[in-house]
Amino acid sequence: MTLESYFPVLVQMLLAGSLAAVIIVASVVFGQRAKSNTISDSAYECGIVPLAGQEKVRFSVKFFIVAMLFILFDVEIVFLIPWVLVYRDFLSANIPIVLPVFFFLFLLVLGLLYEMKKGALEWEK
Repeated sequence: MTLESYFPVLVQMLLAGSLAAVIIVASVVFGQRAKSNTISDSAYECGIVPLAGQEKVRFSVKFFIVAMLFILFDVEIVFLIPWVLVYRDFLSANIPIVLPVFFFLFLLVLGLLYEMKKGALEWEK
């Protein structure tokens, strides 16, 4: 393996580093400066100025449970993408891959039905 084979990696690293430097310099040059004793000293969300008494919005625990379950099932579904990409290769090599994938999907559906039975996906109870 020669050094020429690493040239595309070097170019990509240089482009990524220069893009990061340009973004940081642009943020310093064009960014807003904080002035003391102004609204810019307070925390804000997406540029919306908080009104008095509305700084702390409390979310229900159900919101976080549903969010975690969504992330859990979303990540598990991402595991199906490699199977889709290599399905034809396994099929042409006579390797049975369908039954393990159906078992994986069965476990996903079983977990989802369990969560529905426990009421974890209901907002109001």
